[in-house]
This record gives sequence, structure tokens and C-alpha cells, in this order.
Amino acid sequence: MDKLIIIAGVLLIVFALYQTVQRFRGKAKNSCCGSAEAVTLKKVEDTDISHYPYHYLLSIDGMHCSNCAKTVENTLNGMPGVWGRVNLGKKEADVLAKSPVESASFAEALKKKSYTLTACKELS
Repeated sequence: MDKLIIIAGVLLIVFALYQTVQRFRGKAKNSCCGSAEAVTLKKVEDTDISHYPYHYLLSIDGMHCSNCAKTVENTLNGMPGVWGRVNLGKKEADVLAKSPVESASFAEALKKKSYTLTACKELS
């Protein structure tokens, strides 16, 4: 029984050393999504709110970390005439649009990135 505990301890130490070496080499998987690199947030060019008369609140499933939130925000901002801001804590996105957007369009764009639109509410 003592040998089993020693073997488990040695394995734990080896794993910790391996992770440390990987982190120093820049190959550690730091986020829940397994990405070693932070996702860069892409900003929309037109930030004049008056150009976006349509307002939506999206509930999104599958976001677990800041990289997830940035990926969702980049996905929304990549849609033509759409400006989205994500709240990871609430698992929501506040979205402005220059023209009406069907919830199916949001769902399709998010699904391509492995996220699920659970609700789409049009606000005034």
C-alpha cells in the first residue's frame, strides 16, 4: 500500500513538472477551451449608437471563460451591421444592429463556433 502512495506521489510530481515546462515553452493550455493564446477582441469600426436602431438581448450557452466571451463577441461583430458586447457572468450578449436580424442568423453564426443561442429577445 505504501508503494502505491509513493508511485502516485511521483506521478503527481512528474505531471506538475511537465506542466511547468510546457508553460515556460508557451505550450500550456491555459483556458478552459484548451487555447494557449488569448483571443484578441476585434472592435467594430462604427461605434455611433445612433446608427444601430435595432437592439437584442441574446442568451448564449457554452461560454466558460474570457476567451469564450471574446470569441462570441468577435463572431457577433463579424456579422454585417452588428455590434455585440458580451457579459460572461450573465452568459448574455447585448447586441445592436443596423437592420433587423432574425434569431436564426444569430444562432447559425454562434453554432459555427460551438455556442448555442438559448434565447433572443428584441428590445426597443
